Amino acid sequence: MSKKRLSMRKIKEVLRLKFEVKLSNRKIAESCDIARSTVSEYLRRFEATDQSWPLPAKIDELSLGRLLFPPAPSATEVPRPLPDWPTIHADLKKKSTTHVTLFLLWQEYRVVHPHGYQYSHFCELYRNWLGKVDVVMRQTHRAGEKLFIDYAGQTAEVVDRQTGEVKHAQIFVAVLGASNYTFAEATWSQGLSDWTGSHVRALEFFGGCPEILVPDNLRSGVSKAHRYEPEINPSYQDLARHYRVAVVPARVRKPKDKAKAEGGVLLVERWILAVLRNQPFFSLHSLNLEISKLLKRLNERPFKKLEGTRKSQFELLDRPALQPLPANRYEFAQWSKVRVAPNIHVEVDKSYYSVPHALVGKQLDARLTERCVELLYQGTRVASHIRSQTRGSYTTITEHMPISHQKHLEWTPQRLINWASKSGGATAAVIEQILHSRSHPQQSYNACFGIMRLGKAHGNDRLEAACQRGLITGAVGYRHIESILKHGLDQQPLPEMGQTELDLPEHNNLRGAGYYH
Repeated sequence: MSKKRLSMRKIKEVLRLKFEVKLSNRKIAESCDIARSTVSEYLRRFEATDQSWPLPAKIDELSLGRLLFPPAPSATEVPRPLPDWPTIHADLKKKSTTHVTLFLLWQEYRVVHPHGYQYSHFCELYRNWLGKVDVVMRQTHRAGEKLFIDYAGQTAEVVDRQTGEVKHAQIFVAVLGASNYTFAEATWSQGLSDWTGSHVRALEFFGGCPEILVPDNLRSGVSKAHRYEPEINPSYQDLARHYRVAVVPARVRKPKDKAKAEGGVLLVERWILAVLRNQPFFSLHSLNLEISKLLKRLNERPFKKLEGTRKSQFELLDRPALQPLPANRYEFAQWSKVRVAPNIHVEVDKSYYSVPHALVGKQLDARLTERCVELLYQGTRVASHIRSQTRGSYTTITEHMPISHQKHLEWTPQRLINWASKSGGATAAVIEQILHSRSHPQQSYNACFGIMRLGKAHGNDRLEAACQRGLITGAVGYRHIESILKHGLDQQPLPEMGQTELDLPEHNNLRGAGYYH
């Protein structure tokens, strides 16, 4: 994906997180992995337009980019001097005794550089500089803000009653930042379907949605791990949009980012998995029932150095701050890239679905759920189909076709056979065989229309003779009939049914076709 296309997607995500999730600029910057100054700039430019959120359907990602970033004027801007950030930072550290503020330091900067940066830009530049300073910061978690997510390193054994095979279930763990209230469950894998399903059940367990999900860099959640710019899996991003939350993955090789998750994993291993280590389980359901009982005990276990329990802290801090769950449960969706073929269809899970003919050759995003297939171009949905349960089938909307192709739909199999019978019975039989050669007769229409054109080019009598020869020799198809006409075989005497076999000499080792009957 090009950098320009990625940038356009981030603009739309910034607007969603601001106006739907209502995150602060700092949290948006963390989620999208961009500078806060960039977030402020996007929002400032959006407010300068006459648009509102949600955006109209006609505005796609590229249109939004052009709206917010019109061509720059040709005149070049005079460079402005950068402030002396180390000196400014040293002065700020003294503010407890001298009452120095960033606003005062900016005023002094403007006295020396009258054409320097405005105050808001000055502050953003300072924060960007400060973010590059290697300082260990203590994490504080606001109520309802973050949900930390990881898998336990330890698995749980489940025995198949029929075969005795031992399977190893994965243990999903989610911990709320402020209260340490913990959710855990067993799944068969860490795959995308189990990963998103565990998120759904965790949010329902908490009874609400936090502002931010903080997963470890698991492949199901993060398509490409990166310290500064991780790529979120499209299906995981889809879940985040449904629950109106932001995803901020833990940074690679930054254990402090996921300390809460690792602490929760340790507790689950110690107080749940260790207790169940000698207990046999014969189904995932029975294992999760026991995990649920011990999880309740863990959340109600008193703290050693603080008053209360995880449960009481959850009721006091996190529960009131969580956002309500959406009316509908998230339905798992898989995303993929597809390209529109010349026949105006795209292939999704071995079946074919139509899109508007103007998109031939374009790359689309396909969203596949259990019941539906959605196709999007530049973030805008261009087609939606009920998912086919038959592999190789074609699902076509008439309006997607060019006008010339739509006229083909006026034909029916019976009408084609009736037309062919005007040339003769052999032509009708060939057309009927071609129509029955495919699971859907419409897929054979082009071959039938081709044979119609052969009749116009060579005459009905020659076409009938060619079809008779094709039926006798078993060469039924457009290319076979065309070849017979091209080489004039239709004007040769027809072979008799019994003469199609080769005359072979008699020999003890030659059995002949009759041997196999």
